[in-house]
Amino acid sequence: MITRKSMATATALVVATIPLHAGRAEARAPSSVISVMSWNVCAGTNAGCPLYGRSMREVAAQVGRYATTQPIKPDVIFLQEFCSGGTAVLESLLEQQTGRAWTVRSSILTLRDGSSKGCVPDRQGLSRGDISVTVAVADHAAIFQEHGLTSPPWYAKRMALCAMVPARRVNLCGTHLSSSLSYDDAKPEAPFRTRQVKELLAVVSKPGYRTVFGGDLNLAPPDSGQSTAAKRRVLVPVYAAYAECDQRGRRDGRWTEKHVREDGGVVKRKLDYLFAPKGSVTRCHVAQDAAVSDHKPIYVKVHLGR
Repeated sequence: MITRKSMATATALVVATIPLHAGRAEARAPSSVISVMSWNVCAGTNAGCPLYGRSMREVAAQVGRYATTQPIKPDVIFLQEFCSGGTAVLESLLEQQTGRAWTVRSSILTLRDGSSKGCVPDRQGLSRGDISVTVAVADHAAIFQEHGLTSPPWYAKRMALCAMVPARRVNLCGTHLSSSLSYDDAKPEAPFRTRQVKELLAVVSKPGYRTVFGGDLNLAPPDSGQSTAAKRRVLVPVYAAYAECDQRGRRDGRWTEKHVREDGGVVKRKLDYLFAPKGSVTRCHVAQDAAVSDHKPIYVKVHLGR
């Protein structure tokens, strides 16, 4: 697991770069297609989500269910609001359920005093670790790198976690950007998310590698009519450089998150994204079952070329 010590030495853009190899033989020959799943599991601190306080084996089981029962079976998984204490459990469970070798790494969120942002304990009072961005890679050795993103100094340090897979010449990056909540990036123009997006575009690009990246970006698509015009503009440079799997001719997509307002009203919106090189997306899928999180998993199938 990527450690707290590495987080403590973070700089504004590229944090500790830690090579963590899978340590297993290559189980399958490289393919020209790679599939990626992204899901905010909402397991850590949100009492309104079903996985709040559940054991990490229960949380991992839900990740495994989405990895094996949907039309796209992922080779790579990005998770947000996962708990770092479940990293090894998830790796083992994915191997059992898929029959493939997996490597899972988590990058934890830290607060302004340098402490980690912990998940609530499970229902037996056992620690589940810290809120994390997690990336899982099947079959091939990967080199994992943490990248710190400029974040409000009064709240959590946001991270991108990338896995470079030399055998497939692909760089795979998952992230969870700041939110619009009062204690986070609350200004109408979303200044911190604007910087985070610019930094994300810089770190996902690797010479000689294709990239697939995404996660819960906490931003509305440019053509959606959701949110404010200023916030919709933040993702314009990303759409200009890459294809988002669900845009369907518009810079938009199906809703992936259901938010219950204080007045009881329900807002459904797209906050979750998967980007890949233009012309490479062959299929996109959004899971219809959103019973165990406030977010739906999203999937992309990408042709990597030769």
